[in-house]
Amino acid sequence: MNLIVSADKHWSIGKNGRPLVNIPAERQLLLKETAGKVVVMGRKTLETLPGGQPLGGRTNVVLSADPSFKARGAVVCRSMEETLAYLEEFDPKDIYILGGESIYRQFLPYCDTIHLTAIDYVYDADLRFPVDLDQAPDWKLAEEGEEQTYFDLCYTFCRYVRTGM
Repeated sequence: MNLIVSADKHWSIGKNGRPLVNIPAERQLLLKETAGKVVVMGRKTLETLPGGQPLGGRTNVVLSADPSFKARGAVVCRSMEETLAYLEEFDPKDIYILGGESIYRQFLPYCDTIHLTAIDYVYDADLRFPVDLDQAPDWKLAEEGEEQTYFDLCYTFCRYVRTGM
């Protein structure tokens, strides 16, 4: 499976359930990369999408333990086990984990590719990616794009691959 994340220099990914920053080029890359594929996210991540709606042209899977939660245009799963069982019908290369923090932590062991937007800044944040990929022995940086800017914010698109799979 693939995982898509945006993180600052300390591997922070959000604050109070919201992303740290919205970079238009990152959004475009996510939409291009996941078109026609399967995206997996938690309820809070769904709520941060435009209109709080699932992404069109994709199979959207939302994890929520809340038995009353429903999302039009998405498959709602109540547990990790239920989600993994549902995902068995898809090619793992076509599955993209979009977050948030607890979803990343649960799905990281099943992922072999991570698409990272590395933000050259340190934010005041309370949500973190579960591992520092630069220090993790089972991950390596496979590709690093050119540094880009969004106003005065510098960022780089990177791809990490699991070395032990």
